[in-house]
Amino acid sequence: MSAPLYEVRCVGAGPNELIARLIIPRGVCAFALLSNQCPRARFRLMLKPLPGTCRFAIACAFACTIASRPVDAQKPGATLTPIERTIIKSVDAHNANALALLIKLVNINSGTMNFAGVRQVADVLSAQLDSLGFKSRWVDGAGFHRAGHLVAEHAGPGPKILLIGHLDTVFEPDHPFQKFDRIDDSTAKGPGVIDMKGGDVIIVYALRALKEAKQLDKMNITIVFDGDEEESGTPLELARATLVEAAKGATAALGFEDGSGDPKTAMTSRRGAGSWSLISTGTPSHSGQIFTPEIGAGAVFESARVLNEFYTKLGHEQYLTFNPGVALGGTAVTLDSTGTVGNASGKDNVVAAQMKVTGDLRTISPAQFDKAESTMKDIVAHPLPGTKSEISFETGYPPMAPTEGNRKLLEIYDKASRDVGSGGVVAVDPSHAGAADISFVANLVPMSIDALGLSGHDDHTDKETADLRTLPVKTKRTAVFLLRLTNGAAKAR
Repeated sequence: MSAPLYEVRCVGAGPNELIARLIIPRGVCAFALLSNQCPRARFRLMLKPLPGTCRFAIACAFACTIASRPVDAQKPGATLTPIERTIIKSVDAHNANALALLIKLVNINSGTMNFAGVRQVADVLSAQLDSLGFKSRWVDGAGFHRAGHLVAEHAGPGPKILLIGHLDTVFEPDHPFQKFDRIDDSTAKGPGVIDMKGGDVIIVYALRALKEAKQLDKMNITIVFDGDEEESGTPLELARATLVEAAKGATAALGFEDGSGDPKTAMTSRRGAGSWSLISTGTPSHSGQIFTPEIGAGAVFESARVLNEFYTKLGHEQYLTFNPGVALGGTAVTLDSTGTVGNASGKDNVVAAQMKVTGDLRTISPAQFDKAESTMKDIVAHPLPGTKSEISFETGYPPMAPTEGNRKLLEIYDKASRDVGSGGVVAVDPSHAGAADISFVANLVPMSIDALGLSGHDDHTDKETADLRTLPVKTKRTAVFLLRLTNGAAKAR
């Protein structure tokens, strides 16, 4: 005869809230089994023998139910404070308004070079923020040949937090992709809908929820919406001076780019994006004289040597990439100041006099950039016979290096996400993360995180699509995240 079976219940906060139920034989430790499934719950052990005819079926059914429950599962909101629950309700109540604002912004063309459109988007956001008690101002971009930037400040007693968005898109007025297009109840296409007008809306409505919960007054928030993120102004130092100034004294910087498009990820590091330009010269002559002591190898072979050694010595270093994007060689070579358009002429029976190559250089830290630059210069310094090479570098976007502070910030954001019921968040591999404006301040603040914006896919194309279900989700995360940072969550770790 089989051993008697007993029913064990795992009960939640309310007396009738059944979290889990398990059928076990006598002698099995019920507490050990259920404590793994319901670590925060209290138990009630019911020593009630079950009818033998149904023991096997019931035991299998309930055991499968228990096994299918994730170990870390919890009811959304179970660990939220009453104030945080108020914030969540506010986000839900205003989601339709948030969507309406997103549609309005997407339908304003703000291609980087459409200065009037960029300013119009700034005016809409400025009105929203001013209504929440922020003081906003426009920074004119004439000095760096762009529209400008919007800055909004809210001075409270809490630690200073910098929020980063941008106003522009890659779609200029002559592009056919111009309007918000609702595909179904959960998706929509539109220029800049995720990159990054969705992120801008998340900022606004997270702050609105905090305002309604009477928590914004204690918060010290500065927001910078750059007007030239997609095509930076020049000189770059002047174009990013406003952002760098805003970072002074901040304890954390939060970026609202769309990131990988997966709402379960955020970015704690980004590779920097610089560039390099190689010029190789040789001695022009009849091709029959190539490789002789008097003529040497020619410019094309010299550039090929340099590129091959770049690949051999640096091509397998983690997070380091260097892509030669344009290469022109021959008797006569011209390349414009952007390094993207040029001409070359020559003949197959003439040794090439010149070759020009331009490329990018992406690194995870300033130290990696410096090391790569040094190695590349050393390679260039040992030319083939009869040739000469020179290389120059531009730093461009700095890297957002992975730091302990960034990891700590992700832990706080991950906890906020779990607590609002939207699951955990992990870091994106920086190999899949491009450059962004947050990189300009990452070395100035103790903690940085990016990709908190609206999720979707195919940004920078006419298929740019938003997952509208993530609009309230990420707004809730952000609001609770900001509140906890203000209340000292970072110091408590």
